[in-house]
Amino acid sequence: MLTMTANGGTRDCDGLRRRDFLQVGTLALGGLSLPDLLAARAAANGGASAIRDKSVVLLYLSGGASHIETFDPKMTAPLGIRSVTDELQTRLPGVTFGGTFPRLAAQADKLAIVRSFSHKVGSHEQAHVHVLSGGTDPAGKQARGFSMGSFCTKLRGTNHPQTGFPSYALLTEKEIDGQYRKELKRVNKGSWPGSLGAVYAPFGHELGWDTDQDGSGKQKVKQDPSNPFAANMVLKLPENVFRDRVKLLRSIDRLQRQRDASGQMNAVDRFSAQALDLVMGGSAAALDFRQEDQRLVERYDTSHIRIGHKRFRPSTLGKQMLVARRLCEAGCGFVTVHSAGWDMHADGNNPGMLRGMEMLGRTLDQAVSTFLDDLADRGLSDQILLVITGDFGRTPKVNKKGGRDHWARLGTLAFAGGGLNMGQVIGASARTADVPHSRPISPPQLMASIMHTLFDLGQLRLRSGLRRDLMSLIENGEPISELF
Repeated sequence: MLTMTANGGTRDCDGLRRRDFLQVGTLALGGLSLPDLLAARAAANGGASAIRDKSVVLLYLSGGASHIETFDPKMTAPLGIRSVTDELQTRLPGVTFGGTFPRLAAQADKLAIVRSFSHKVGSHEQAHVHVLSGGTDPAGKQARGFSMGSFCTKLRGTNHPQTGFPSYALLTEKEIDGQYRKELKRVNKGSWPGSLGAVYAPFGHELGWDTDQDGSGKQKVKQDPSNPFAANMVLKLPENVFRDRVKLLRSIDRLQRQRDASGQMNAVDRFSAQALDLVMGGSAAALDFRQEDQRLVERYDTSHIRIGHKRFRPSTLGKQMLVARRLCEAGCGFVTVHSAGWDMHADGNNPGMLRGMEMLGRTLDQAVSTFLDDLADRGLSDQILLVITGDFGRTPKVNKKGGRDHWARLGTLAFAGGGLNMGQVIGASARTADVPHSRPISPPQLMASIMHTLFDLGQLRLRSGLRRDLMSLIENGEPISELF
């Protein structure tokens, strides 16, 4: 049996392992092959009519992006509260963004900004879990709940029924700065599947290394900053050996077909072809942005901006967003993109607001604006919903060193695409940017909005076999009404 990757023996309620879909060529010895799994997933997906042909890209600003320097500059507030990067007028009358977002300011009509996103969890690790769980873990201690991506995967299925591609992916970078590495661990923790089971964990949990083969056919591993996301989807077997196994498998299939009088063997052809496409490059190709037009890659490329505090590396956020779009096209339903470094205290481990936003604000501005243009050019704006958020916001007052500290009462939240109502500001902050002035929006409402985008909830309510707590989330979730 060929196995691309293996990740323990945890099984879901159907008796299928998390990585079973990456196994192929059981040679009729009674094991579960990739074609078998794809066929089983398609057959089990009786609620397919509830699944909309849409995907979510969650851009997670780890460390807690300032709501003031991003989308709520508050230049009418007293000194010491106002955005340290000034403000930029957007395409929406009377609406301004922080001064490091010139490209996004020109695309504000494609965004829906929430200025009253709020929760009560003020420590990083717990806030990561709380926000990424959509509030299903109220305290953020992993005592209950599960990530939003895992919940969507539970309802959608672990693989796309046509392409076989994993439904949930986490795109991270191999961080070198100590603070960034802490945040990487936190987003990994917050992306956990919880009580749903390990089968619903994100694919690519520890990506960051690429693989290659030398002339002898032996495997070697190298760090490849131009494409650090494909390691777990690369075929880990010399191609000539793999093709010999496929040839043997097909010979056995022919013998089976000769004995098959019912014609049932024809039914597996689609899934066999799908399986071969995955392991022969269909999955890894989706992660390889180098297949794109070089001019588009250059538009996405943020590597000219170096990010970090004590140790620096070129930013890969632009290329992460390009890979996220490719994953959605391949059938991935929920992609979390991790952007570290937003914990701007101006202390020994973190920059202050001005320097931090010059790094990460400029990076985000280029990466997201290019992503929105790319979706529009491809006719995908209504099919892919972008969500921008983080663990919490920053204190209204700038501290003595030029940083802002943790502040959960207000945080950054923005949407783009997905066929939702864009070109608006939802809710408002108080005059001193410390609490919501109107229309408080919570993490459960964020999750409910994502659910309403990805699923026909009326159809989901008809699905049998769902746990009562999951059905309660579907039935009682309150989306952000202005988006729909």
